[in-house]
Amino acid sequence: MIHLPRSARYLALVLLAACSLAMARDLDQDEALALRQKGVILPLEHLLEAALGRHPGARLLEAELEEDDDRYEYEVELLTVEGVVREVKLDASTGTLLKDEEDD
Repeated sequence: MIHLPRSARYLALVLLAACSLAMARDLDQDEALALRQKGVILPLEHLLEAALGRHPGARLLEAELEEDDDRYEYEVELLTVEGVVREVKLDASTGTLLKDEEDD
C-alpha cells in the first residue's frame, strides 16, 4: 500500500471531484422523452436533419443526448462519404451548432 501525505490525499480527492463534475452525463430514453414532452429539448429528428445537411451523403453512426454544464446537447457521430468520422454537437434546446470536428 502506498502512503501519501495528507495534503496529497486531499489534493487527489479534490481533483477527482472536480473531474467528475466536469464530465457530461448521458441521459437515457425515459429522461429524453420527458424533456421532449415538456418542450425543454427539440426532437432529435429535426436536429439530425441539420447535422446530416452539413455533410451531404454522410451516414449516422451514433446519436446521444447529454447534459453538460446545465445544458442539454445532442452529440451525433457521422461517417462522411470520404470515410471520415465527424462529431457534431448541437444545443438540444435551440438547435445551435456547438461543435463540428473530425472525431479522434
